[in-house]
This record gives sequence, structure tokens and C-alpha cells, in this order.
Amino acid sequence: MMEALGFEFMRNAIMAGLLASLACGIIGSLVVAKRIVFISGGIAHAAYGGIGIAFFFGLPYMVGTLGFSLVVAIVMTFLTLDNKHRADTVIGVLWAAGMALGVVLIDLTPGYNVDLMSYLFGSILAVTPEDLYMMSLMCLIIIFMVIFFYNDFLAMSYDPDFARLRGIPVRLLYAILLVMIAVSIVMVIKVVGLILVIALMTIPPYMAEKKSVSLGQMMVISSILSAVFTLGGLWISYAFDITSGAAIILFASAAFAVFFIKEKGKV
Repeated sequence: MMEALGFEFMRNAIMAGLLASLACGIIGSLVVAKRIVFISGGIAHAAYGGIGIAFFFGLPYMVGTLGFSLVVAIVMTFLTLDNKHRADTVIGVLWAAGMALGVVLIDLTPGYNVDLMSYLFGSILAVTPEDLYMMSLMCLIIIFMVIFFYNDFLAMSYDPDFARLRGIPVRLLYAILLVMIAVSIVMVIKVVGLILVIALMTIPPYMAEKKSVSLGQMMVISSILSAVFTLGGLWISYAFDITSGAAIILFASAAFAVFFIKEKGKV
């Protein structure tokens, strides 16, 4: 593995993995605490529509995917916040419509030559310096927003009714959270792909939650675990010449299985 560090693409992959791990650790903790994993999955799969838009109109991948994902996140905010008993139906429709739009637009793209596997299962070894700059900016925005609204997010995640009584704008915070989820998903698609992205956003936070006494500690532990899984999976991918995104998630899933069995054994 050490000799691989001599290649720029491997150094870029490691940096992308660490940035994605930071975003997943922070936002994933809020997702798990708020119990909105299904909503996050809906945004992730609907993001495929953004990939189709980017290729059809000749836009940079990040611009098209991020723009469409933000629109989906905002739509989900208004459609799920006041209709929670029908949220699963709304999410399912947006999920399917987004993916279908992406497929159709890619089919209609002139001179279409897109490696779909790289977006479905990740292409961390193809990360460019430009991607890293964009990912770094996204990470900084996420960190700033979470630090600035930390106490409000804490109240909203565990007791939204109490948060409303305190005058906290729960609706606005919910929209901000979904927007940050969309930003994180766009970051992580390059690393593990849109099909596997939710695993990286939920496995480390779930494990961290069991060992944390505060939301902040959960975010730190989750980010560290995400980095371990990402770098470990990247090493497995390099050593056995297999798809990096799948290797990362399989490594994380194996660790989760061991953790879950041990936790059940303590009960």
C-alpha cells in the first residue's frame, strides 16, 4: 500500500475519503439522531437525476448533481414536514422519479459515453484536484453550519416540540439539515456511489451512538470510524483489485455485524 502513495490518484483518493468521512460522521450523526435515514436515502437516489442533468446539458458533475439534490431536499422539506404519515410515499415517488429522470437524460445525451458504475458504486480513484477543492469547500460549510446551529440541532433532533416552545425555527432547521444531507451525499457519491452512500452515513453513526454521551462526541467518533472504514476499504480494494466503493461498504458492514453481535451479547 505504501508504494501506492507515490501515485497522485491514490493521494487524491485518500484525501477524498477523509473529507467524505468527516461529512458523513457529522451529518450522519444528525440523520441517525433525527431518525430520517429513509429521507436521506430518497435524496441520495433522486440525486441520479442531477447526474443526468449534468451530462445532458454539459455541466460539471458537481454543479448539476448538487443543484438537483438541493431542489429535491427543499421539496422533501415541504412535503414531509407536515405530512409525516405519508412521508414514505412522497419519498418513494421522488426517489423513483429522480432516478428515472437521470436514466432518460443520460440515454438522450448526444454522444453518450458515461460509466454508470462509477456513479452507482463510486470512483474514488478518479477524484481530481478540482473535486477535492469542491469537497473541501462543502466540508467547511457543513462544519460551520453545524457549529453555528449545534444547540438548535440538538434540541430539534431529540425533542422537536420542546424546541418549538423555546422559539427555535424547527421548520427552517429541518430544511437546512436536508440541504446539508444533500451536500454530503453529493460529496460521498464520488467515494462509494449513490447506491451505497447511505450505508456510510448510517453505520458509523449507529456504532458511535452506542459509545457516546453527547451528540458532539457522537460526531467525532463517527467521523473517526468513517475514516477507518474508508481507508481500510481502500486498502482492501488496492490489495485485491476490487471496486473501491463496494470494498469500503463491505468492510464497514463486517465491522457493524461484529459490533451488533457483541452489543446483543451484552443484553
